[in-house]
Amino acid sequence: MLAYDSLLAGIPPDESPRRGGPVGPYQQSQRLDLYRKATEQLLKKGAAYRCFCTPQRLELLKKEALRSLQTPRYDNRCRHLSTRQVAEKVSQGADHVVRFRLEEGSEPFCDLIHGWSKHEVASVEGDPVILKSDGFPTYHLASVVDDHLMGITHVLRGGEWLVSTAKHLLLYRALGWDPPHFGHLPLLLNADGSKLSKRQGHVFVEQLAHDGYLPAALLDAITHCGSGFTENRMGRTLEELIAKFDMGRIEKHSALLDLEKLSEFNRIHLDQQIGDQRRRQDLVAEVQSSVEQVYGERLTERGVLRTAYVEQVLLLRRGHISRLQDLVSPQYSFLWIRPTVSYKQLQAVSPEADEIGQLVLELLDRPAGVLTIEELNRDLCRLPEQLRGTQYRIMMKLLRLALSGQQQGPSVAEMMVSLGRQEVQTRIQRALCG
Repeated sequence: MLAYDSLLAGIPPDESPRRGGPVGPYQQSQRLDLYRKATEQLLKKGAAYRCFCTPQRLELLKKEALRSLQTPRYDNRCRHLSTRQVAEKVSQGADHVVRFRLEEGSEPFCDLIHGWSKHEVASVEGDPVILKSDGFPTYHLASVVDDHLMGITHVLRGGEWLVSTAKHLLLYRALGWDPPHFGHLPLLLNADGSKLSKRQGHVFVEQLAHDGYLPAALLDAITHCGSGFTENRMGRTLEELIAKFDMGRIEKHSALLDLEKLSEFNRIHLDQQIGDQRRRQDLVAEVQSSVEQVYGERLTERGVLRTAYVEQVLLLRRGHISRLQDLVSPQYSFLWIRPTVSYKQLQAVSPEADEIGQLVLELLDRPAGVLTIEELNRDLCRLPEQLRGTQYRIMMKLLRLALSGQQQGPSVAEMMVSLGRQEVQTRIQRALCG
C-alpha cells in the first residue's frame, strides 16, 4: 500500500513489490522467515523472550495504570519465566508473542534533523512486542531487519518515531548490526493544527487521485508547505525537487497543509502537462474516456471524440481549468452535446435575434480559413454597428446562449474556435428555427 500511495503521490519507488529489485521480496508476508530467523537469534542471546500474557491480562494492566493516572506499560512479567516454564507452555501450544528485552544504557545518537538525542526507554516503557502470535513482526523488528538486509544507509521518517529510535538502536546492537543514519521529519498537520490522518476525508491519497488531482500537484503542494528546499515556488517537478533538496534546510517545527491551495497547484501542473505534446496525448485519451462515460448515448455527434478536437479544447482551456474532470462538468457540456435553445429564448435576450444570427452566419461564410480568437473578437466588436440598438454586451449574451445554452463560460470567440465553423453555423441556425 505504501508503494501504491507513493506512486499516486508522484513518487515512483525505485524498488517495490510491483517493480521488483535486487533485495526482494518486498512484501512483508513473503519475508516472515527473515523475521523469524532474527527473532530466534535474539532468543538465543537472551535479548528476547516469549510472552504468554493473555489479552485480558494486558487490558487489566492498562485499566489499572489509567486508574492510577499512570502511563500504561507492560510489567515484563514473562521475562522472569524459567526455561522449563517456557518449554512447558510451548509444548502445550499456548499462544504467545516475542518481546524484546529493553536494557538500561541507551546510547545517545545524532539525529540528522534534531541533533543529539537520548531516551532511556527501559525506565519508562515495558518490553515491546517484536513478533506477534501470527508470526508477523511489529514495526520495531520489521524496520530493523528490512533496513539492514536491504542495505539502507539513511532513514527519514516521521518525528513520532524519534523516541522509539532508542529501542531500534538497542535491537541493532543486540543483533550485531551497524545502524543507519536517522533523521526524523516534522509532522504534517491540518490547517487548524490538528494531526493529519492518512484516511481523513479527502486527504486519503487514493481519494485525491480519484477527484482528479495530479500526482505531481499533490507532491508539489506537500513539499511547498514543508521545508528542506533551496527555493519554494509553485509548479516544481519531481526532478526539480530532487535537485533542490537540502537536508540542512529541514526545519524542526511541524508544517501545516492547506488543501485549499491544492486546486491552484493542480491548475499549474495541468497547464504544464497540456503544454507538453507527449503528455498531452495521455490527457486527450483521459478526456475521451470521460466524455464517453459522462455523456454516453447523448453524444449525437461522435466527432467530438476526435483526437484533434479534444486536443484543441485542451489547448484553448489551458490555464483555465484546475482538473481534467472540469471539462466534462455541466459548465462545459456544450463542447460535447448540442444545447437545446429555442427562438423564444433568443428573443427574450434581444428582439434583433434574427439580425444578430444572420450577421454571424455571414461572418462565417467568408472565404474559409482557420478561425482565431483574435480575429473573431475584432470582427464581433464591429457587428453592433449594423444593429438598430442592441449593445455589444447583449449581443454576446445572445450568442453565448445560442452556442452553449448557458449564461457564463469561455469567451464567445473561444467557443466558436472550439466548436468550429460548421458546428457554430448549425447551432445558430437551429436556435433561430427553434
